[in-house]
Amino acid sequence: MTTLRKFACTLLLGSALVSIHAQEQPFAENGIQITPHEKKISISVDGKLLTEYHFADVPRPFFWPVYGPDQAVLTRGFPVEKGPDDATDHEHHAGLWFTHGNVNGNDFWHDTDIKHGSIIEYTSGSSYGQFTTENHWIGEDGELVCKDHRTFRVIKSSDSSRLFEYQITIMASNGDVVFGDTKEGSMAIRLAPTMRVEGKVGKGSIHTSEGVRDKDAWGKRAAWVDYYGPVDGKVYGVTILDHPSNPRHPTWWHVRTYGLFAANPFGIHDFERKEPGTGDFHIPSGESASFRYGFILHEGPTDEEYINGIYKAWTEHHD
Repeated sequence: MTTLRKFACTLLLGSALVSIHAQEQPFAENGIQITPHEKKISISVDGKLLTEYHFADVPRPFFWPVYGPDQAVLTRGFPVEKGPDDATDHEHHAGLWFTHGNVNGNDFWHDTDIKHGSIIEYTSGSSYGQFTTENHWIGEDGELVCKDHRTFRVIKSSDSSRLFEYQITIMASNGDVVFGDTKEGSMAIRLAPTMRVEGKVGKGSIHTSEGVRDKDAWGKRAAWVDYYGPVDGKVYGVTILDHPSNPRHPTWWHVRTYGLFAANPFGIHDFERKEPGTGDFHIPSGESASFRYGFILHEGPTDEEYINGIYKAWTEHHD
């Protein structure tokens, strides 16, 4: 286990103000446990599984399943394990993942490989836990297009919500990299079938920070989006937060009423019907670009005051 840099984060959780000043520390029984295995990494909160990061024998690394409060499963089972109400569309929508549909002309959204390289570090602790991996984006010709470092950090909450952050740094390690202008991307999750807005069992709703609802949220810009609906008779939601340091903040949202939920800062042509290539994002050779997203897994429908409180604390007090 490597030494982890210190960070400070203050989170406004409901009416309680919880301060976290964390550095590397031994795992406590009531805390975050990061456990590497041969083909995956398990992440637990207070002894209960939050999710597992699958990195071997898969087209791209992904988290599945994702458990919310009460261990409610908030992700679709298909294509990993089909659930009784799962639609079988979009087989590439597996759990929670990051990728993009046009990187130097390669379609990593649908079929091109992102290969796990190594686990750089992992840390368990009473207040937070995290791990960092390196990954290799392999083009259709079998050549390396670029590399990334992605860090998944879980923060201990004082209420029933589960909070985590996903940061990815794309490194132009083998020449210039262009994330092309397409709606097919990028920071994404496929939600449980009952959380869908539409569909035979869907009873969910979409709510953006700008007050846009349901199908009208697609292609719009917002600082955050919340998608909620029932699971096993109780309402849960997933909020994705777009960090102000991200390129092109506030991002556009590729969020669909059938359960796909994605932040995409590149697809301007599709979202705003502008000239093809308007959204192309260039990373010169030898340079990098970083994207940071926060996630809130919560009970109940959208609570704007609650989400805005966490968002404000996350952006103002996170180094």
